Amino acid sequence: MAHQRTRPSHEILSGDSADVYFARAESILEQEGLDPLVTMEVFTRQEAVLCGMDEARNLLAHVLAEADPSETTVEALSDGDLAGPKEIVLRIRARYRRFGLYETAMLGMLAQSTGWATAARACVEAAAPDPIISFGARHVHPDITDVLDYAAIVGGCVGASTPAGARLAGLRPTGTMPHSLVLIFGDTVEAALAFDRDLGPEVPRIVLVDTFRDEAEEALRVAHALGDRLFGIRLDTPAERGRVTADLVHEVRARLDREGYQHVKITVSGGLDPARIRYFKEALAPVDSFAVGSYISGATPIDFTGDIKEIDGRPIAKRGRIPGVTESPRLQVVDLAAYLED
Repeated sequence: MAHQRTRPSHEILSGDSADVYFARAESILEQEGLDPLVTMEVFTRQEAVLCGMDEARNLLAHVLAEADPSETTVEALSDGDLAGPKEIVLRIRARYRRFGLYETAMLGMLAQSTGWATAARACVEAAAPDPIISFGARHVHPDITDVLDYAAIVGGCVGASTPAGARLAGLRPTGTMPHSLVLIFGDTVEAALAFDRDLGPEVPRIVLVDTFRDEAEEALRVAHALGDRLFGIRLDTPAERGRVTADLVHEVRARLDREGYQHVKITVSGGLDPARIRYFKEALAPVDSFAVGSYISGATPIDFTGDIKEIDGRPIAKRGRIPGVTESPRLQVVDLAAYLED
């Protein structure tokens, strides 16, 4: 998806978002007239669903755009690859001062997004074969919601709630309706009818049914009002009311089915994590999809490390690491020019 990436931000390209010691190192090397040809390798210490690599490649394409192509190579794994402990996921061969300032940015891109993607994969595996939707945008700064939702999709989510994140992944955004809409209309059915009147046919009619009345009662009221146009209902009962339970899902499904609404899907949301998802699965609750927020968005970043392993062709490494290039048969040469095309 390189064509969907834009130019890295001014803060990244200027080095303002880098650890200051990299800028100091660049200044010293410039004043000393040093700019060796180095090979840097990046790895993580745990198994993880790799993400952020497309963004890191994009950054490297821009900062290495004027580098001598005869001495510049980038090899990498891809977003969505399962990376093993200490496996090399990225190798850069270039003049150090071309890219050294951006080590902080590259590692941060990989650490944050890989944490999100790995958490998403845990939910996807717990729910299989039922789909997971990313609803985590409200838990992170709005400047990075697109990166979060893209990472969740890389981790296996079938959709995401923000247009920006879905666009990065080449999808349409996924969502139902907020409680605020139902509260403003003062009635779930009235909100559902307005939703149906005013939105295009490409938007699935999925209605939130836990705002005012019993969820099973509201589900039936909405089904009677929309009929075949109703795609699904969402259960998001708050903790103050005992959250969504497997018994509630069974009841809603049974009541819908008895009145001929077998086509209506049930989405469950609200504080979901792999353990809660497994609870519904083990209870054979007829959930058609799960919407997961803070478990994905709050995932701990996964550490990545960058090591210089060669300088001007000479194997080298800090103590505790093996000097020289690591055998990494899965790495693929990256076409950096593809990231610069309009």
